[in-house]
Amino acid sequence: MADTAATPARYYDGETAEVHHVAVRVTTQELVIYRPTGAEIVARWPIGEVAVLGDVEHEVVPPVARRGSDARLIVDDPQLRANLVSLVPSLRPLLPQPAAVGRRIAMFSTAIVAMVGIFWGVIEYGTEYAVPFLPHSLQAQLGETVLDDLLADKEMCEGEPGLAAINRLANDLAKEAGYPHEITVHIVEGGPVNAFTLPGGILVFYSDLIDQAKNSSQVAGVLAHEIGHVVHYHPTKGLIRAYGTDLLLKLVSGGYSEIASTVGGGGGLLLALRNGRAAEREADSTGIDLLERRGLRADGVSSFFEQLMEKEPKDAAAAAGIWSSHPPTAERIAATKRPPTGKPAFTDAEWKALRNVCK
Repeated sequence: MADTAATPARYYDGETAEVHHVAVRVTTQELVIYRPTGAEIVARWPIGEVAVLGDVEHEVVPPVARRGSDARLIVDDPQLRANLVSLVPSLRPLLPQPAAVGRRIAMFSTAIVAMVGIFWGVIEYGTEYAVPFLPHSLQAQLGETVLDDLLADKEMCEGEPGLAAINRLANDLAKEAGYPHEITVHIVEGGPVNAFTLPGGILVFYSDLIDQAKNSSQVAGVLAHEIGHVVHYHPTKGLIRAYGTDLLLKLVSGGYSEIASTVGGGGGLLLALRNGRAAEREADSTGIDLLERRGLRADGVSSFFEQLMEKEPKDAAAAAGIWSSHPPTAERIAATKRPPTGKPAFTDAEWKALRNVCK
């Protein structure tokens, strides 16, 4: 190995604080440290015992040392450091290392995937257990905000006897379930044949559903299903899953004025309010159970879906508006099939008033 040109550097002997200005050359076996004037040898370090303490990513100029010695050598000139590295591979940490691009991208991607997974895990499972503990006033405010946005251009049915009838049954069923808050049912004039639930115990029925029902037990069955969503807090859970922690933080902090901008327009809201199949099955089961516990006819859900299948045999669920995210209609009919026994959910006068609620 040929000698290099002398390289200005600083040498610390490890015994005193004195700085020695030295030069360095490399032979076939040694790193020779000497004074630039007079060529006096200061130290000879076997190449096999030379190491760099640290690297340039953490220090501007990492020191070179001989193993087992407290002496240190600092080589300041980057170009001269490069010359030494070319001759002594063990000094490679003196120079910036090429970035391991592929490895870093893989590590970054893995970290991103992990962060996303953790985030959605918190949203998915956190909402399941945390939402019931949110103050009801916050959930009701959220529901009212969403209601205003969804129904701003809709005609509402105002028949007081009909509204009183459906609200009476809704609250009876909620109390049977142990739900401690008031339920409010709104009826929108027209279609689709649909009903849905909002946070805070707010229910929305379309009058076409009431008009097309063959009997009061069908409306009672749909209403009981929606109460199932209420008592399991499905609407609030759905909105928070859809819009994430921003919505949850606004609820907790009381940022009501910003909720509408967070949850967006009507189409997006309807998508967010769609429940998964597990939630729909839970609401079906809960609704049937509540009707039976009160001694009421519980055959309305199955007969309502049988009616839908007669009209839309290939896609009855899709015909039911946002219910298209529900389990297959035939499955729901089988699961909710009950005999037509029990008391009517509405009196004759209540059913008549409900049928005329928009008149």
